[in-house]
Order: sequence, then C-alpha cells, then structure tokens
Amino acid sequence: MGTLPTLVMETFLHHTLKETRQQGLYRTLRHLQSVPDSRVIVDGHQVIQFSSNNYLGLANHPALKQAAKAAIEQYGVGSAASRLITGNITLYDQLEDRLARFKGTEAAIVFPTGYQTNIGTIASLMGPEDLIFSDALNHASIIDGCRLSEARVLVYPHRDVEALENMIRTAAPALKKLIITDGVFSMDGTLAPLPGLTFLAKKYDCWLMVDEAHATGVYGTHGRGTAEHFSVEGEVDIHMGTFSKALGSLGGYVAGSRRLIDFLINKCRNLIYTTGLPPAVLAANQAAIDLVEKDGELRKGLWDRVHFFRSRLISLGFNTLQSETQIIPVVTGDPELTMEFSRYLFEQGILAHGIRPPTVPQGLSRIRIAIMATHAWEDLARGLEVLEKAGTQFKII
Repeated sequence: MGTLPTLVMETFLHHTLKETRQQGLYRTLRHLQSVPDSRVIVDGHQVIQFSSNNYLGLANHPALKQAAKAAIEQYGVGSAASRLITGNITLYDQLEDRLARFKGTEAAIVFPTGYQTNIGTIASLMGPEDLIFSDALNHASIIDGCRLSEARVLVYPHRDVEALENMIRTAAPALKKLIITDGVFSMDGTLAPLPGLTFLAKKYDCWLMVDEAHATGVYGTHGRGTAEHFSVEGEVDIHMGTFSKALGSLGGYVAGSRRLIDFLINKCRNLIYTTGLPPAVLAANQAAIDLVEKDGELRKGLWDRVHFFRSRLISLGFNTLQSETQIIPVVTGDPELTMEFSRYLFEQGILAHGIRPPTVPQGLSRIRIAIMATHAWEDLARGLEVLEKAGTQFKII
C-alpha cells in the first residue's frame, strides 16, 4: 500500500520535468569554483563574469573578509537561535544602528535574506481588508508577499504613473493602501518613477514601499539607493534592501520609523521564527556600508563601465530595452535560442546567463548582462567582441 503514492508522485515529477524540457525551460546548476570576482572558474572553465550582482566587487574585498574573520574569533560561526530567543547578538544592534544612520531613518531591522524581508514585511503589514498596488515587473518576492498577505492586489503597467493614479482613484475602499515597487528592476534594468509615486502616495494616503535590492550601494551620492537618487528619501515609508548585491554579503533589511520596526519585531513571522544571521555576515555587512558611504570611486568606476558597455551594445544593434542601470538585458526572444546563445558565450569564455519565462514575459527571453566596478577594460572589450559574434551567428543583430 505504500508504493502507490510514491508511484503517483514519481509519475507527476517525470511528466512535469519532461514538459519543462520540451518548453526549453529546464534549469540546471553550475558550480562556481573560485572567489566571486570579475573572472571566475565555473565547471572547470575560467570565464569573464557578466552574471553577478556583486556590482562593486565587495564580495571578495579585504575589509569585508577581515571584519568577518574578527567576528568569528569573537562570536563563533553561528547565532544558534532566533533573534527573540538568544540569537540577537551584539553585532545585530551595531549593524542596525549603522544601517539606520546610513538610510537616514529612525530605525532599521535586518532579516536573513531579501526574499524573507519582502514576504515577511508585506504579509505582516497588509491583510484581507487592504489593497496593494504593485508594479507589473516587481520581483517574485514582492509578488509572493502580496499573495501571502491575502490583500487585494492591483497590478499597474510598468512605471505607468498615470495608469496607477486611475487605479487608485477608482478602486473600492480599503482599510490600508500600499504602493510597492522595485527601485531598480532586476531584469529590465529600469528605474522606478519615484517622484511620481511619492506624489500619489501622499495625495491618496497610501504607504509607499521601495525595494532597493539592486540600487543599494549603486545609486545616490552616498549609495543609499534610488530614493536618494531622486531626493525623496523622507517621502518613502518603507525602505527595503539587501546586503547580497552591491554590498557583497547576505541579508535583507527594512529601514523606517521606530514604530514600523517595533511592529515587525512583534508581528513578522519571518523574523520571529528564523535563526539569526552568523556573526561573520553581520560584521561584513557593517564593513560594506562603511566602504560604500566613504568611497564614491567604487560607484564612479562602475558607472564609467556601464555607460561604455551599454552604448557599444546599442551601436552594434542589440535590443537592450529601456535599460538605464548596471543591469543590461540583451533581448533574444526565443527560450531555446537564448540558452544556445548563452552556451556559445560560455564556450568563448563569457559567463552570461539566459533568462526565460516565467522570470520574464513570453517573447522577451534575454541574456542578462551585469556590469561590475572591477571589470578590467580589456575584459569588457572581449565581452563585446564575443557578443557581436554571437549576435551575428544567431541573427539577433
């Protein structure tokens, strides 16, 4: 009697995976065998890295490594419990105080990952009597947080402030209303229209939550993100971000009012029931903030490379959509062709992953290029050379 459920399950798994392969959407894991830098060893091959979110190259920075080593010596390797039990080690207090000063808010709270930050925060703040307005290209963690909240969700066209206002104005009444957006959209490389969103939030009495995951460390005079870039920091109610992209480490955060942070400590299940981050990670995060705030040359080096690379791609005839950030999509269209394109790049020493549905819409599969401040200029030139050959061979340009 114990074999039938197993047979049913195995049949389901077999057919689902077979269908996924037939659709050209089957995924496998590659193995990184070196430090996460602008050149890496993947599956035994040295390649130029164009797929990393390590935009400033901090994941291998000496200051972060030294901070992590010192924390291990003093505190060990694990926090050993959730934060509300005994996992709230001193380094948490230091990091959250430092983060609040960095973001210019009353307080901040740190989560184990950015994904947990979004689903936990949204699901804690919003409920069935509430209404969320979400950009069509928001990250999966935002979408999942909206679903878990059980609030009504209205999805507005990407960056369309006029359409959003019409939705807000005509929507049925709700107890609480939230506008939520990525600051930098991770697949299209576009920026949220924060001045327009802050105007609507104030006009219609909505909270505004901005996910700065791909903007923290990269945008703004001090690297605080798109809210700083657009000079609207004081008009954003919930600043969300991560330490796992430009800051080179791990973890997510929310920065805002003291009351907001106290609410999350008391009501957010993702925080209450999760073991705290390791001491080494907390210390590295604080070191990353220090570096980002004091060293504007890191950002300048990144942007010099971004502007060079994108302008050359466009001149070659590639479709980079409306990218204006360090994330540059190269549209290929068909999922199978996209993966062939990516494999060709890898064979030529270029690591640039193909992105397919459901991550992006049908017909808009792409190679996602991410530029790093630590890319050597000759590596950028090599990347463009190989992309041009691939674009010609696969009839993309």
